[in-house]
Amino acid sequence: MSVVPVLRQDISIVPQSDRVMLRPFIPSGEHRAAAIISRVLSLSDDRMAIELEIILNEFASRHHGMESRLLSNYDMVASQIARPRSLSRDRKLLLGALFSGEYSLESAALFNPSIVAHPNQMGVSEGSIRFMMSLRATGEGHISSIEFRTGLLDPEGTMTLDPVSRFVSTPEVDPDPGYNKASFMITLRTMGCENEHSVALLAELDDDFTKSELTRCVRRCRREHKPVPQDLGETLQRVQWIADSNYQIHFPPESSPGERAIFPISANESNGIEDARFVRFTEDDGSIMYYATYTAYNGHAILPQIIETRDFVSFRIRTLNGTSVRNKGMALFPRRIGGQYAMLSRQDDENLFIMYSEHRYHWDESRVLMRPAELWESVKIGNCGSPLETDAGWLVLTHGVGPMRKYCIGAALLDLDDPGKVLGRLKEPLVAPDEAGREGYVPNVVYSCGAMIHGKRLILPFAMSDRVTTAATVSLDDLLTALHG
Repeated sequence: MSVVPVLRQDISIVPQSDRVMLRPFIPSGEHRAAAIISRVLSLSDDRMAIELEIILNEFASRHHGMESRLLSNYDMVASQIARPRSLSRDRKLLLGALFSGEYSLESAALFNPSIVAHPNQMGVSEGSIRFMMSLRATGEGHISSIEFRTGLLDPEGTMTLDPVSRFVSTPEVDPDPGYNKASFMITLRTMGCENEHSVALLAELDDDFTKSELTRCVRRCRREHKPVPQDLGETLQRVQWIADSNYQIHFPPESSPGERAIFPISANESNGIEDARFVRFTEDDGSIMYYATYTAYNGHAILPQIIETRDFVSFRIRTLNGTSVRNKGMALFPRRIGGQYAMLSRQDDENLFIMYSEHRYHWDESRVLMRPAELWESVKIGNCGSPLETDAGWLVLTHGVGPMRKYCIGAALLDLDDPGKVLGRLKEPLVAPDEAGREGYVPNVVYSCGAMIHGKRLILPFAMSDRVTTAATVSLDDLLTALHG
């Protein structure tokens, strides 16, 4: 039992299988796609119109802007049609429907939340605060994406969630994002791809360039070096991969946050966007940016990435690079410390590390911050989100894995000026799985990706058994007293 009183809120965020998105459904093998196209082209206009009407009547009420999505999916196979311009809009819609499918984002689980102050606090009464909560949604094939919920914390810390519709809004991907040459070269260097080929390629580009300009340079280089030597081919492939992994997305401004879902886009996250840890970051000049570190998974390997946004409408996604970026669970401090960015990390799947960098995308040095100390965390420890600043020090929520692979949430306190110095740790878990929440997708787990401080209270959203999400409040004074003890 926790030595610090924890008040469970009457909140339960459960997965809803009726929240579906439209995504491309392209059968493997060009011959299969060609066969489908042929069948549609052979339909008479009357039969085609009847079939399309049936589809729209059945599915249009389940999606905002369904027809535009169907046309986008049609565009993905249009190159296989001999005379695409001759097709009517309705026939394109029918083809788009045949190459589309619904995906239930949260049919399996809705878990691992993080919470930050909402960027818009207009109209909020004194003592209350509007929040933005991210969640990891998992559906068919264990593919994870990021969803959002909003709500209000009253002066007593009681949480109220805004209603969420059944609609899901997916973003538009910027077709031609921009890059900075110096930053791009650092990424190449940290990934071991800085060589004569990459230097020569980037020398042809301006200090700031677009993806289309880079692609033209890559194609020209391939034409000029036929047959392409293996080392050059590997460099060009890696350059293109880095560009594809750094992208920008934009949601319709009129969509509500609860309708927005960041679904895997790049190849390196094709099997999931896992455990986003959002933090409200204040730069030295007072400007605010929201960052989230997350784990991209392609079914074989993981890659730590970072999201940045100011408004939760437009997002920029970048890769994290460096010799210290090699595992899960990165969590950025909410401001610079001594002029440097600081981040918690996990390097060896056992201990909690701390690292510093002058550049938020590149991390080369790390050292052990905490090792397992108690039985409930004796298998491994990690963080449960970004550190929270208090007058007494940096409050870090931790997770510990112990006997029977049970996950518990603990806490530690770090020095404000030197967060590499641990001032105190809880000997007992703050939150542990109980009988009401131990059954689920992964049993005996409580886990969080980020909490926030509201007044004199810690607001802690957490998942139970990797399936549903709830929240709790903790007296900040009681917790800090226990950590000092």
